[in-house]
Amino acid sequence: MDTKSSGPAPVGTAPENIPSGVDVFRTIPYALILPELIFGCWVWILVAATNVYFPLLQGWVMYVSLTSFLISLMLLMSYLFGFHKNFASWRILDSLYHGATGILYMSAAVLQANATIRSETEVPPESSPLYYQLNAAATFFAFITTLLYILHAFSNYYQ
Repeated sequence: MDTKSSGPAPVGTAPENIPSGVDVFRTIPYALILPELIFGCWVWILVAATNVYFPLLQGWVMYVSLTSFLISLMLLMSYLFGFHKNFASWRILDSLYHGATGILYMSAAVLQANATIRSETEVPPESSPLYYQLNAAATFFAFITTLLYILHAFSNYYQ
């Protein structure tokens, strides 16, 4: 009988393969948090730069992008400072958060695409080209951010 084999990790501690500090930026899927923040920030900046002609559509986009930005920023800070080391189910929390946020961002990206299509014809002609371009850029970044959140969730789940 081998007495040197280590047993399961003690209850209440995080798995050792979850990075902390600057190692977060070198490890997939945790390195995806920074691009999620950057592209998500561009979504709400671009939507806020327009005159919101479709408040119901773009209000949801702003809510999802701002809330996701703030929660992801707190998650990144917790990884950088090592707060996750005190919890055993941190990987599950991370995967569930990014999966749910990917779904919410998909809905926001589709609504932003709808606002972009509608801004081509329903926005006053004097401001139409600029607002159409801003909405198109926000749509592009919303879909990229959706992809990043989904990739993060799946790569964390299958790791």
